[in-house]
Amino acid sequence: MTDCYYRRRPGDQQIFESTDLTRSNWTPDIQHGSPPLALLTKAIEEQLTGSPLRIGRLALDILGAIPVAPLTVRAWVERPGKRICLLNSEMTPVGGARPVARVSAWALATSDTGDAAGDRYPPLVEGPAAALPDQWWNVGGYLDSVDFRPQHDDPSGSRVFWLTPEVPLVDDEPTTALQRLAMVVDSANGVGSALDPQQYLFMNTDTVVHLHRLPAGDDFALRARGSIGPDGIGVTTADVFDRDGFIGTCAQTLLVQRR
Repeated sequence: MTDCYYRRRPGDQQIFESTDLTRSNWTPDIQHGSPPLALLTKAIEEQLTGSPLRIGRLALDILGAIPVAPLTVRAWVERPGKRICLLNSEMTPVGGARPVARVSAWALATSDTGDAAGDRYPPLVEGPAAALPDQWWNVGGYLDSVDFRPQHDDPSGSRVFWLTPEVPLVDDEPTTALQRLAMVVDSANGVGSALDPQQYLFMNTDTVVHLHRLPAGDDFALRARGSIGPDGIGVTTADVFDRDGFIGTCAQTLLVQRR
């Protein structure tokens, strides 16, 4: 597959055309959360070009339905600092009145803490892929852009998928490892789903990722599990891995409604 999620509009570097591969599994009119998270992460990383700081947290808030349409993206420094800096980025449909998604990122000063470094969990080793669940996985759009490899039963009771994005983020522009992680991490809700999507909607309103080290490579694993409350609100949490081991955590808030 050689397509991409977005293309910059010639003559306006802040406008991005959305391709069909951004399309959500919930409905074809809106985008899956991962491509917008990745594009807004790219905008923030561009703000950090040449900076000694690195991103330790990304928080996506979905402010409205994100259409599969041209989007204007802007990024700015909200709270400058030499050791701690808060950056924001947001996207607005071209001609729209308000943003539909926003990412905030804490960027922190780096230093040598190799002697104190340690991972909470041992690395995950990918085994033979299990069959994909019956629901969702044949609807096209975003799901066609990622290689999803479910693993067999995890002792924790969580579900584990290895995921590899198979397309660039923007045209032929370089895609960083952090952007590649952002291109799949919003899938935690689907990986750890506790409900049958044919009977329930469980759409996440946010995706918050904490990283104690930056990701590397193209392959990422999510060990995810959803919890559903008694009043229509749920949470999905996930441990995040690359080939070298545990890199951080992800959490999402869910709106749960019976179909």
